[in-house]
Parts: sequence; structure tokens; C-alpha cells
Amino acid sequence: MGLTVSEAVASRRSVRDFLPDPVPLAVLERVLEKAQRAPSGGNVQPWNARVLTGEPLARLFAGIAEVLPQGRAAHAPEYPVYPPELDGVYEARRFGVGEAMYEALGVTRDDKRGRLAQYFNNFRGFGAPVLMLVHTPRYMGAPQWADIGMWLQTVMLLLREEGLDSCAQESWAAFQQQVRSHTAIPDDHIFYCGLAIGKRDPQAAINTFQVSRAPLDEVIAFEGF
Repeated sequence: MGLTVSEAVASRRSVRDFLPDPVPLAVLERVLEKAQRAPSGGNVQPWNARVLTGEPLARLFAGIAEVLPQGRAAHAPEYPVYPPELDGVYEARRFGVGEAMYEALGVTRDDKRGRLAQYFNNFRGFGAPVLMLVHTPRYMGAPQWADIGMWLQTVMLLLREEGLDSCAQESWAAFQQQVRSHTAIPDDHIFYCGLAIGKRDPQAAINTFQVSRAPLDEVIAFEGF
């Protein structure tokens, strides 16, 4: 018997250390076919993706590795991953999960080499055998981007039902030029993110640290009840 929706939600996390076990194409097709039931305004279904494994994925990783030593000089994102005005509780949450992650890894704040090595792991998909690259037409607006988010969440929960894990990676957007040079994403589409897919290493500390969530009364207000 598969996971309930509640169990899939509770067990999903951003996995950052994957086992090398291959993911069968039939499983991915089953997940993505089911995910087509995700909601979208006007049934527009604005999501598009290319799913890489094997040699195509290895070529992409190699292409990114060539430019990583250039640092920010190699970045060419098509959109800001975080708004520059991010502050208050929102910035605190972002900072907090990062510090918890590095603490789990035993990487101190002044260990720049260790932090950089973990950053580089983003662009190896954290060892995942599959990477899905998500894109959408450039003219799509905020409502359609929200639709893509709902589709991605649906995909991630269906992956849990299959015993698989994932990590949504907006970090890939910084290297959209290299992504485009290794895939056939149309020029009139904006590249949004990557989704690393595979099985988590259950022994890896980075997959087991506690990720806090805001209490309900901090984010939700009920009226008329």
C-alpha cells in the first residue's frame, strides 16, 4: 500500500545527498502522467520540462564545472531567485535553514572552502541520477508561475509515493546559458529551475537535520469561525 497524502507531505524534504541507483523511465512517466492532473488557471498547464540522465546529464554537469571557478562572473540568471528586499522573518527563515544545514555537515561559518564545496554540489544535482529542467514561455506571468509550483509539488509528492526523493533547485537558474547550450530549451522560454530526482541516502547528515516550519498562527488568520 502506498503512502497517504499526509505521509508523502510529512516525509518529503529537499534531499541533498542521493544514492546512485538509477530511476526507471517507466516510473518517471507514471509520476509525470499523474502530475498532469495538477491544477492551473484556465487549464493553461504552463509547465514544460526536459528530463536528463546518463550521458546527457554528465555533459551538463561537466559544462557547469568548467565555469564554476569563475564565481559570480559566470552567473546570468533570467530572474532573481530571492527578492533583494527580503527581510524580517522571511530572511530569518532562509538564513536559519542554511545554518542548520551547515551545522549538520560540520561546516563552520569561517570554513569558506567547505561552504563552497557544498555550493558546488548543487551543480552535480547532489548526486541524483536524474535532473528535470523546468521551463515556460517568457510571456507567462505570476499566476502561471504559481501553477508551475503546484505542478512541481504534485510531482514531488508522487515521487514520494514511488519511494523516491527530490530537491527543487532554483540555483540552476544562475547558469541558464550553460543549461541552454546543453539542452533544447526554446529561446522564447524562460528557464525556471532544476529538480533533482532519485533515492535519498538515509545515513547522510544533510538529509536528516531538522527543518523548522513557522507555527500556524504566524502565517494563517481564521475569521468567522
